[in-house]
Amino acid sequence: QVQLVESGGGLVQAGGSLRLSCTASGGTLSVYRMGWFRQAPGKEREFVAAITPSSVTTYYTDSVKGRFTISRDNAKNTVYLQMNSLKPEDTAVYYCAVRLSSGSYYWSDRYGYWGQGTQVTVSS
Repeated sequence: QVQLVESGGGLVQAGGSLRLSCTASGGTLSVYRMGWFRQAPGKEREFVAAITPSSVTTYYTDSVKGRFTISRDNAKNTVYLQMNSLKPEDTAVYYCAVRLSSGSYYWSDRYGYWGQGTQVTVSS
């Protein structure tokens, strides 16, 4: 079974950057569509970005377009989320997951093999 581990979170000032990584073990990610989600305290988990297996197509929620970039290195079994121009409202635990069924990329119930998450805190 695929296991995902996120890393790269931390504390950063507004306007700064972080790069999150999501590395898989127990299986290859190259055949899967992958997504990043985040969950802030007291809020529901929300979609951030997704990418197709060949990296041809990417998807972003409106609030991160132009600031975040999702990418993948299938040889390293890793998916990345480059986050620039961070804002305090980006503060959340960030999760990666494998998209397992069809439907909107925004729907978290279409994903599985969730990682444990990595905390991103943006100070003002």
